[in-house]
Formats: sequence, C-alpha cells, structure tokens
Amino acid sequence: MGPRRKASKLQPVGGSGEAELVLRPSEPKDYINELSHEVLCHIFRYLPMKDIMCMECLSRKLREAVTLYLRVVKVVDLCAGRWWEYMPSGFTDSSFLLLLKKMPDLEQLYGLHPRYLERRRVRGYEAFSIPGVLEALQACPNLLGVETSHLELVEAIWNYMPQVHILGKFRNRNGAFPIPAENKLTIPITAKIQTLHLVGVNVPEIPCVSMLRHLYLKWVRLTKPQPFKDFLCVSLRTFVMRNCAGPTNSLKYVPLVTGLASARNLEQLELVRVPFLGGLIQHVVEDSWRSGGFRNLHTIVFGACKNALEVDLGYLIITAARRLHELRIQPSLTKDGVFSALKMAELEFPQFETLHLGYVDEFLLQCKMSHSELVKYGLADVIENPGIITDIGIRVVNEVFTNIKYLLIYNCPHLHNPHQWITDQSRWGRLVDLTLVRCHAIKLESFSQFIELLPSLEFICLDQMFREPPKGCARVGLSAGTGIGVSSALVSNQNSNNDNDNNNNHNHHHHHHHHHHNNEANLPPAPPPVVVNNININNNNNNNNQRSAGVPVPKPPLVISDSDSEEEEGLVSRLMPASCLQQPASCTEGRNTGPHQCNINVCVFPGKGKTPLRRSNNVAVSVAASVDQTKAQVLESSCEKSCQVTSEQIKADMKAAVENSKRTSNKGVTTEAGETSTRPGAEGGPVRSTGSAGAAARTGVRPVTGSVSRVGPGVATSRQVDGCGRGPSRAQTGDSCPRESGVRQSSGIAGVDSLGPRDASRRPALLVGQGERQPVPAGSTSAAGSVSQQGQARDEDFVPRRPLTRSCTRMSSVSLIPETARPRVTVRRKRMADKSTSTSDPVTEDDHIQILSLKSKNLVGITLTNCGITDLVLKDCPKMMFIHATRCRVLKQLRVESAPIVNRFDYAQCKKLDMEQVLDQILRMPAERNRIIYMRPMHQIDSVALERQLFQGPYPYHIAIVHEFSNPPNIRNKVRIRSWMDTIANISQELIKYEFFPEATRTEEDLKKYPTYPWGRDIYTLEGLVDGAPYSMITDFPWLRTLRAADPNSYARYDFEDDESTTIYAPRRKGQLSADICMETIGEEISERRQSKRGVFQRVVVLFLHHCDTPGEPVDDDYI
Repeated sequence: MGPRRKASKLQPVGGSGEAELVLRPSEPKDYINELSHEVLCHIFRYLPMKDIMCMECLSRKLREAVTLYLRVVKVVDLCAGRWWEYMPSGFTDSSFLLLLKKMPDLEQLYGLHPRYLERRRVRGYEAFSIPGVLEALQACPNLLGVETSHLELVEAIWNYMPQVHILGKFRNRNGAFPIPAENKLTIPITAKIQTLHLVGVNVPEIPCVSMLRHLYLKWVRLTKPQPFKDFLCVSLRTFVMRNCAGPTNSLKYVPLVTGLASARNLEQLELVRVPFLGGLIQHVVEDSWRSGGFRNLHTIVFGACKNALEVDLGYLIITAARRLHELRIQPSLTKDGVFSALKMAELEFPQFETLHLGYVDEFLLQCKMSHSELVKYGLADVIENPGIITDIGIRVVNEVFTNIKYLLIYNCPHLHNPHQWITDQSRWGRLVDLTLVRCHAIKLESFSQFIELLPSLEFICLDQMFREPPKGCARVGLSAGTGIGVSSALVSNQNSNNDNDNNNNHNHHHHHHHHHHNNEANLPPAPPPVVVNNININNNNNNNNQRSAGVPVPKPPLVISDSDSEEEEGLVSRLMPASCLQQPASCTEGRNTGPHQCNINVCVFPGKGKTPLRRSNNVAVSVAASVDQTKAQVLESSCEKSCQVTSEQIKADMKAAVENSKRTSNKGVTTEAGETSTRPGAEGGPVRSTGSAGAAARTGVRPVTGSVSRVGPGVATSRQVDGCGRGPSRAQTGDSCPRESGVRQSSGIAGVDSLGPRDASRRPALLVGQGERQPVPAGSTSAAGSVSQQGQARDEDFVPRRPLTRSCTRMSSVSLIPETARPRVTVRRKRMADKSTSTSDPVTEDDHIQILSLKSKNLVGITLTNCGITDLVLKDCPKMMFIHATRCRVLKQLRVESAPIVNRFDYAQCKKLDMEQVLDQILRMPAERNRIIYMRPMHQIDSVALERQLFQGPYPYHIAIVHEFSNPPNIRNKVRIRSWMDTIANISQELIKYEFFPEATRTEEDLKKYPTYPWGRDIYTLEGLVDGAPYSMITDFPWLRTLRAADPNSYARYDFEDDESTTIYAPRRKGQLSADICMETIGEEISERRQSKRGVFQRVVVLFLHHCDTPGEPVDDDYI
C-alpha cells in the first residue's frame, strides 16, 4: 500500500498541468482513496478499533473518514470482541480523553478492560487512572453503558455515574483463594447491572438490586453480620453461591432463601457450602410455590450444605418438576429414601436429563488445603461422608427420571451390582453418557452385563474404578478387592446368610462412618471411638471364651492407610474413622479337624505426630511371646469375631493345598515340627471370595470390603494380630499355624507390611512388635499376640519391598528402629514391586486378572482413568470409535473381537501395558479405517524391535512411527497428524478406485518374499524440532515427502500458525486442502509408482510415542 499512496500524493505537487495528474501506467492504481467517505465508514464497521485508529495516519482521505466514523459511531469495542483479553496498552488519561471526545454519540463502550489503573492521579506524571477514565466517560453525553472487569472502576462508575449501565457480564479478573484483602466491592441498591460474577472478593452485603439477573458468588467473603437482610432480586434467573465465607449462624440465611423464592424467574440455583437452616427451604417452598416460587428452576445443585435435609431437596425437585433439566446432589442426600419419596409423589419430569449423585465441588477435590485451613479462611465447617445410596436406590432413580441421559456417580461405596439397576420399570432407555468415579464396590462382571443391556449408551467414563485387590489377600482368604476400607462393611447388612448384596436392612449396626481420602475434600478423620456390638455367629459349640452378642466393647479409634492402586513406590495414606475392623478370615484347619472358630484381634492406635524414621534395608525381628500371653490378651481383645468355616470352603482349601504342595516343596519351605496335620490353604492356596457378599455368606462373617493397608518395610509393630486367629479355642486344639500364613494374615489385618525374603526358601519369622524394647501404649489389649511356634524366638533378615516414607508411618505410634543393620542386599526394587507390593506376601504374586468386557450396539467411546482392570475386551461394539486409558497401572492387554470402526487409541502412563500385544490386536483389525495410536510409555522402548514388528508384520496399512521427545508434552504434532493422515489415505483410495492403481497386500507370500529390511516397504525417516524438542518419524507413507517439499499453491492459507518448522507437515500452509488438490502436486510420483508396479494400501496407521514419561516418573499434563 505504501508506494501506491506515495505516488498518488506526490504527483500533483511535482506536476504543472492537469495532464500530469493522471497516474503513470507503471504505478498501480490506489482504489482505497477513490472510495467515498460513506463507503469507508461502512468498511470500518468490520475492523477492530485498534486498526481504525492506525488508519488515521495513512492518508488525508482515510484520516477524514476515521474522524467521520468516530463522530457517528454509537457502539465501540476496545477488545474487538475478545472479551477475555485486555484493552490495548499505552493509554494515558489525556489520550483516552482525546479519543472519547472524538465520539460524541457514543452510547455503549465495550472492552474497557485496562491491564492496570492507578487509583488516583499523580501530579506531573502521565498515567492511566480511575479519575481519568471517569472524566473521559463523562465527556460522552449519550453514554448508556460500559463493559468492564475492574472492581474499583465499576464501583467508581456506580458512585459517580449511577445512570450508566454495566454491560455484559461483570467478572473481576484478580480473584483468588484465600480471598485477597485488597479485592473489595460495595454494591449499591441503585446498581444498573444484569450479570455480576464475583470471584475472591470482599463484599459487605448483597442488597436489593432490581435489575440483577445473574449473580455468581465464588470465594466471596460477606463482611457484614447480616449480609442478606435486604436481599431481594426479583429479576434473578441464576443464583450461584460456592465456597463463600459468610455468616456461620444458619438463621442468617433465612432472608436469602425467602428472597430467592420471590425471584419468580429463577432458573438455576447452586448452593455449595452454604450452611442454611435445615428444613428452611421446605417451609419457604410451602409458602411460595402457589405464587410461582422455584417453579421455573431447571438446574438444582446442592454441595456440602451442612444442614440440608432430604425434604429441602425433595420439595425443590417436586416444585420444579415441569422444567427440571439437571440435578446435582451432595453425598449426605445421596440416599435411597430421597428417590423412594419422589417415586411416591408420582410426578413426571419431561425435560430431565442430567443427574450427578455424590456431588463434591471440584474446588474441594483439587484444593491442597486442609479442612481446618478452609475453616480458618471463613468457609463453613463441613465434613462430607460418601453417599449411602444402594442398588435399590439407583433402580428407583430411573423410575423417577425416565428420560435421564447423563448419569454421574461419585464415591458411592454401597453400589455393587449395576445389572440389577435394570428392571421392567427402569430400563435406562435414553442413557447416553455414564460416568462412575470411585465406586469401589461395583462388580466388574455385573458392570459388563449392565453395559450390554443399555440400548442408547454412547460414552463411558470410569475413574478410580475396579481397583486391584491387594496382593496376598486371596492367599489368606480375605475378601479384599474393593479398596474402600471399612466403610461399606459398616453399613452393609449383618445377616450374611443370603447372597443378596443389596439387602437394605442395616440391622442394629447403622453407624454411617466413612473414611475419607485426604485428597478428596480435605476432610480430617476424628469421629470419636464408637461402641461396636460384637456379633456372635454360630461357631459349632466352640464359643468357650467368646463374649455373648450385644456386649458393647469400647475401642480406640482405628486409623489405617489404604493401599492405593495408583501408587507403586510411594503410598498415599488414607484415613478411616473409628470402628471395629472385622475380617472374614478363612481359618482353614486340617482335614481331620472340624471347623474352628477364629478370633481376630485388631487394635490399632493412631500416632500422635510423625514418628522419627531410620532407613534400613534389613530388619531383624525377634519373636518372643508366649501362648499364655496370647490367651490373656485375646480374652480382652478389642474386636472379636467368631467365624465358621463351611465344608465348601474346606473342600476348596484342600484342593488348593494339593495344588500348592508341589510348589512349596520345590521351594524348600520347611514345615514346623509341631505341625501334625496338613493345613490346606496355609501355604497360599487361593481361597478367593466371589466378592464381599460371597465371602460373607460363606464364612458367616460380615466382610470388610477394603484394601489391606501397607506400611513401609522394616516396620516392626506392636499392633500385631495373631496369625491365623489363634484364640483360646485354637490354643486348646494344640494346632499351630504356619508362619507364612500367619505373616500374611496378621499383617493384612493390622496394616503392616512385613517383609519376606526374595527367595522363598528362607522362611520368614512372624513380625512381632518389639514388645520387649518398645513400651506398649496404655490400653493396648492385643499387643504382641503370640506369634511364635511353641514360643521359640527367631531372627530372620528381611529384604525390604519399598522405602520407608513419611506417609507410610504417619499413622503409626510405634517407632521404627531396626534391631540390627546388616550389609545391604542389592534388590532391583522395581522388579519386585511389579510382583508383590502389598500385604507382606513373601511369594511373588501376579496381578489379579480383571477383565472389562464391552458389548454395546451404540457405544462410541470409553475413557479409563486409574482403573484396576488388566484386560479390555471389545466383544461387539459396531459404533466404537475411541479408547482412552490413563494411569491404569495394571492394564496390560486389549482384545478386539468385533469393533470395526474404532480408530483412536490413547494409552498414557499405563505402566504394565503389553505394547506388542496391543499393537498386534489393533493392526490385525480389518483395514476399514485409518487409525491413530497414542502412547506414553513409562519405560525405554526398543525402537528397532518395534519397527521390525510393525513393518514386517502382516498388517495391510501404511505405517508411521512418530517419536516425540517434548517435555512437558507438546501435543501439536499429535493433533495435526489427525488432520493430514486421512488426506494421505484418501489419495491412495482415489487412485485405487478410479485410476486402477495397484493395491498392495500383506499375505503370507508377501511376508516370505520380503524376510529382511525394508520388508517390501519404502521406509524413510523425517526428523525435526517442534518448539525446541526433537521428533523423528519412521514411515512408509507414500506421497508425504513430495507434498512436504512442494511449493505453496493458490489455495495456501497463512492464517494458520503452522509450517514445517513447527510441525511435521502443514498442508494448509501449502494449500493442500484436499486429496484432489494434492494429486495435482504429486503427479510425477504417481506415475513413477505406477511404472515400478509398487502398489499402495488404502489405509494408514500412525503410532505416536511420547517419551516424556520414559524415566518411569509420570509428567503432569493438562491434556490427559
């Protein structure tokens, strides 16, 4: 544009006559200056303000047009529609005043988002200040409204220009938690504003603002003692109050709820951590529903509202039934009774679609602060327990909400059998999207059945589901595997004679104490010790020393660390409230002896602070405790449980013992002299339960469906449990329990990870808390139970399985000081951790096989995060398109039986994934789609072997292997490949279908014909840098090299930031937008290939390997 203008401006000056005014033919014509002012003004309407101001200095004509345009303009946007950005910097008070003076007709000013404003003017210093902005705004006589996001500026406008409206959504940009003291806003009654979105602000009160339509309060501190006394916003449509620091007295929220009832158009009500008075909403609804109060609600959210009652929620739902779309219910209200009551109301919910059960606000899930810190900063004092809804309640959910499309369930430990959610009345016919998070008790087989029965399901998202059972539990007969500690056992039914998990008769044991994960909602433990009724179950007349049922037994609080499936090296310690830990121990006796009773003594004392640690690899533990001691202590045991071993179980144990006898003899495990009869199952026969209910029914005890906790190596603990439950009756029989079984069982129950040696030939001594050396805490009734066989003391050196960490010992009051320190035995800890990570099992044990099998006619995709499944099977999924698996520690294999169009596979940070098997399964699928496989392996990859497997195999695809080394991960290459891999395949398909181009094959003959590199393929490598990180692509893609090297054509688009310097291939920069355009570019390569009779495949596969996690340490990443 420069030279053209120059010519047109200078020519008349230099010329003497009119003829010279005509532009010389060599000069291009300046069309812009020939346009009229009106046309130019019309063009300016489509330009950002910044560009219009730049026009002023280009030519006299344009300057005149800009001046004209500003004189008549009524609406200006300083951010050019990008409301989330800041206005152009560089303004001062004088320049901003000059600009607005040029716009006398200005009515609406949008995008007034200054990056920084001074509070007051400074003499002799040109700055951009609040008084300066106000002066400039007052220079516009017709100004009606301003859009801004500046707290002090909006308050100044309210005070000095009360007639001006605040346009759009006012949302302050400096919000944070803890709430910054400098963020203050006083809202006047006269405020002309429709949407007020405050985050991290101190507000004295919420007054009566008649125009207000949307009020969003997050982390807002209400400083007046009665902040809602004048609250009345009759136009309100949205009211959201999340995690605000308001009054603690629940009575002060009465005017808030009555004010909301008077907003007849209220559509969205979200209350998170609002401690309103329980029952208040019920009464207000009763008073106001006839006049339209709460009748138009389409979204209701209750989260962590301390005093909220079922009737509050129920009345709101019933009142809003006609319009209700979405419902999110906090855990304390996630119970069967709520839905049973709604069912009895016999209402219809014609528009209802979304239900979130056990809703916990994401701030509480992600916040690193402790509960006490949150309370210190003014938030309401709330402790959330998991929801107690059962399968019966979920069944009723669909009877109430028949049109439900989206279901999300968070942390409901009493859901067991999803296939029982489907009945003739509740068919879940419209359910499209199912998300389950931390529902640990749900059974995998039942879940697979459930999926098959859902006719419309398209998306499944599973997070922290189907956790692996702790290792060694099968060996000692614990019904482990659900990973929820004691909580479900506390609420589950007592009569374990029937196998129905969903018995809703919680007998006299109705204590709903649940444990909390520290990271869940920053909730501390600390319920007081509870009185637990001991239940006496028929034990074949062996109840000599057993207390009768119903005698209250006092018990100190129990604190147990949960074995988390996602942690292999470090442990995430979990907290559990006080309650009696009762375990169904499969006390397997000899063939000759009949069923015996087991007394399992668990007494764990919470630590008072951190225990000093000393690292040591070998710990010798002396075992010295007599049977007499045991008798005395067992009688005072704080939690006794009699258990009857059924004949069915004995048969299973005997069978297991026969199978194991060979193995144990080969390993040279010696048997004790005192062992007179064979003990089936003692040396690790897998006594598995079919689930918590199965175990309960079989052993006659209420199971703990919980993971056995692990405390780091070398832990010698005084909170020991008698190995096989050697109680008085056991002692009388004279039968001694094998050491190994003792170690497993005792540590499994007491939460101690005792360490067995690497080779099974060394027989581990049982771990006894160093009773002789350590003072036993007062009240320790079952300290140092008899663990030695015939009272003999014995030292054994142990090889640790995992380092001592602070989290491991946080809960332990026993100091962890080893007796001796022997030379370090070199152990490759990673290898050992793969095999046996949990319950002090000296025998290496493989991961428990858990197969998720999917059969669904409409399923489109599944997302797995932190799940404990080992195998994923796609049985029959005709519409399945993607699989995402992230941080699934034991996920190993994929089996595709029928899923023809699945084309995206993401496996990130899956430690044990069998890459060869998964790739083989994917590439063996019929070549009906192009496929992209994204993997983030956590170990080094043998790239040569990988190339050989893919390029040499019988796979009828063109294959690309991309190695990406960016860290933190950059996903640009991955995303871009998806866009152009299809173009490459489309070219080949066009040629084969319409140009009679030869199609390549990979039959047995082809494989024999090309036994060596390059295996009949044209393999080449592309390398480069993306944002400073190297990548390399090994591929046999046809056409790609020619397309990359080609010059841009007439379709080239430069509005795209990519070129070959920032990504592998940028087709839009080249103008290669379709297969047809590309074929014009690669004509030469096509004819070359045709002449050499080299065929092409119709489909392509990309394997994208991101190596940021290969050291074994997962990298945090926003994208997964």
